[in-house]
Amino acid sequence: MRIERTSDDRFVAGAGGVNAIARTSDGVVEFVGFDSHTLAHVRSSMGYPAYYPVPSIHHDKPLQAVLMDLDGTTVHSEEFWIWIIQQSTASLLGNPKFELEEADLPHVSGHSVSEHLHYCLSKYCPDKTVEEARGYYFEHTHRELAAIMAGGGRPGAFTPAPGLKDFLLELKARGLRIGLVTSGLYEKAYPEILSAFRDLDMGDPAEFYDAIITAGFPMRGGQAGTLGELSPKPHPWLYAEAARVGLGIPFGDRAGVAGIEDSAAGVCSIRLAGFTPIGLQGGNIVSGGAAGLCHSLYADLQSVRDALFA
Repeated sequence: MRIERTSDDRFVAGAGGVNAIARTSDGVVEFVGFDSHTLAHVRSSMGYPAYYPVPSIHHDKPLQAVLMDLDGTTVHSEEFWIWIIQQSTASLLGNPKFELEEADLPHVSGHSVSEHLHYCLSKYCPDKTVEEARGYYFEHTHRELAAIMAGGGRPGAFTPAPGLKDFLLELKARGLRIGLVTSGLYEKAYPEILSAFRDLDMGDPAEFYDAIITAGFPMRGGQAGTLGELSPKPHPWLYAEAARVGLGIPFGDRAGVAGIEDSAAGVCSIRLAGFTPIGLQGGNIVSGGAAGLCHSLYADLQSVRDALFA
């Protein structure tokens, strides 16, 4: 979507060498085009926006590595985490019958926990703080994840994406390195993939994947935290870390890396890290305005598998 100026008023189309400015439909990323390069402005409701150069990409075969998103791409769990956000907001309001509206859904998935909670606070309880909301969020999360890991909890919370096992085993058989990349915190992300691997009889995901990168651990008193809450997707850092640190692939070899995502934020993250974005339908890539950033867009993992190894 074309716009006249960036939201911070730093760049204006037609001035200072700027040819055009566009943004994703969700307004999270703005692209500033010059003759010789493009900049991406990643906005932040937490007060820490950033500008990044948009690297050139080209798709080389054979691939060296495939990086995959967790929620929606590897495991279907979005409804569960939206429900946790809803429960957290209900607790803040003191109203156990509270339910999110349909219009809220694009704002409570695909970004970080704090971004989701900040949206709900702004709309439903502006007198509350993100810190209060996070307290309820982790209270509900710990209870539900403990129940799920014990074999109970919310039915159907985490299910493997169709075709996941065959896709992953095909990558392994071809000698490709595989990374799992999520904006989710470790304590909620790992039970998801562990549950899916148990369903598929694939053993320990930590032994299967060559790298698993999460947003780290929550910041709590007496514990160490990470930057994950301020540098999630669509920032490039999680995907960049998975490839460079987790898999040992230098930036100069990025053409041999493909990333698979179902969210607009994830596609932007892959693209800003310099890798080839492959989109999966079913998420918000199209509605979020990121389809044009994808090398290709497929219905399911079987279709991705067929295209990669045709």
